[in-house]
Order: sequence, then C-alpha cells, then structure tokens
Amino acid sequence: MTENKSNLKAFDAVVKELCDQKTYNFLNSRSSQAISMPSIDSLNEIMLDLKKVLFPGFFGHSEINNKTIEYHIGANLDNIIRLLSEQIKRGFCFECVDNTKKCFDCDIKAKEIVSKFISKLPHIKYMLSTDVVAAYKGDPAAKSYSETIFCYPSIIALTYYRIAHELLLLDVPLIPRIIAEMMHSLTGIDIHPGATIGENFFIDHGTGAVIGETTIIGKNVRLYQGVTLGAKSFPLDENGKPIKGIARHPIVEDDVIIYSNSTILGRITIGKGSVIGGNKWITRDVPPDSKI
Repeated sequence: MTENKSNLKAFDAVVKELCDQKTYNFLNSRSSQAISMPSIDSLNEIMLDLKKVLFPGFFGHSEINNKTIEYHIGANLDNIIRLLSEQIKRGFCFECVDNTKKCFDCDIKAKEIVSKFISKLPHIKYMLSTDVVAAYKGDPAAKSYSETIFCYPSIIALTYYRIAHELLLLDVPLIPRIIAEMMHSLTGIDIHPGATIGENFFIDHGTGAVIGETTIIGKNVRLYQGVTLGAKSFPLDENGKPIKGIARHPIVEDDVIIYSNSTILGRITIGKGSVIGGNKWITRDVPPDSKI
C-alpha cells in the first residue's frame, strides 16, 4: 500500500512538471482560442482527394468514365473544401497570439482562401502534366506516362510541392510546410514550398534531393538524386539571429541538367543550357551553355 502511494506521488510530480509552461512554454501550442492544431490525418485525406482530382482514375476508385468523371471530381472537391477550410483556420489559430481576434474572422478568411485555391487547381494540373511528360521523356526506363504517375517519387513530390506552393502564395500559415514535410517523408525529396519551379521539371531517382526556400528553377530542368540547391551562408541581424526571407538559394535557368550529388550554394545563377556533372561543389555563377 505504501509503495502504491509513493508511486502515485512520483507520477503526480512528473505530470505537474510536464505541465509547467514556464519551463516548456515554447513547446506548447500558442493558440489563444483553444482551437485544435492542424490534423495530419485530415491533411492526408485532403492530399488523397486532391490526387483523385488532379489524376482522375489513378487514385481511389479507378472505375471512372466520361459519364461519371464530373460526379467523381465534384464529390472530392466538396470534401476538400470542407476539410481544407477547417485545417487552414486551425493554421491561423495556431499562429494567433492576439486574444482580441475572433475565430469567426479566421473562419471566413479560410473559406475565402480555399475558394481561391480551388480556382488554381486547373493550373496545378497543367503544371503536373508537364512534369509527367518530363519524367517520361527524361527516363528511358519509363514505359508510359501512367507508370510515372503511379511509381515515380518525383511526380509524388511535385504533386505535394505544387499544392503546398499555391497555398503558400495565398498566405496560408503552417499548412504548406506540413504538406512539404509529408512529401519529404514519403519520397526522401525535400522541396521547400517557397521555391519557384517552372514546368517540365524532373528529379530522376529523387532520393536526397534538396531544394531551398528561395530557389528559382526555370523550364525543362532535370536533377538527379542527391542534388542540393542550398544556401551558402546565413546573414545575421544585430542580435546574432539569421535574417529571414532573404534570397539565398540558387537560380537555375531553363534547360539545365544537374547530375547526382552535386551541391550548388548561394544566390548564384546556373546559366541556361548548362550541364553540371556529378559530385560537384559550386558557389559561383555558371555562364549559359557551360559544362562543368
């Protein structure tokens, strides 16, 4: 009996210590309105429904024809609108530190953003269609366009990236980064949603590729596994902290190929039509049509 009481006291002490917000304040949700944080499960469902809309017949039920496709897309869009509105609202609340702000305002704002995002889906679908073509043409092992959609990590990663990128452009907080990290976990490809990537983009094999936040990539660019488009340094402010939001990643112009495990750092430009061989370390501009 005495031992049980002692265990209960020790248990209570641990619970109280874990709940001490003075010590671990930065680890707690900052929502001032006690709203739940974004749900990974809901975001997974949203992404599956978006894949059903962007690639009809490839995900979920495949029995789709000309008579049923409008119903199929409409039903999935309805679910996306409902779920995504809630998750975006939670994203606003998660970053909200203003106790005077009403959740009703965030709810309206979230629904307006989702409406704008839905109007972007035809553009996202077009961009992904060019990526599928690039994957098929860029890999002799690809037997069909469908195979690249089903099997290639590049297409999976770019689907998540292009969705996250459009949400970021609409000033959605937190959710784009979560989607990007979901993609990273699935494919081993790390693309920040803030990067700008043109059409006909392909990452062959893909594993270990990293594309930083302020990277700009033109059209018809191909990367291989392990390529890093990163920052060379992090300028600090007067308090010694990294300055956020500055352009610090490479610009890769049209028709560039970068082979495996090459590292390209800083706000430099890889000129149009250049080819960068494997295992290269580049921190200076590369003129157009160069071979390194």
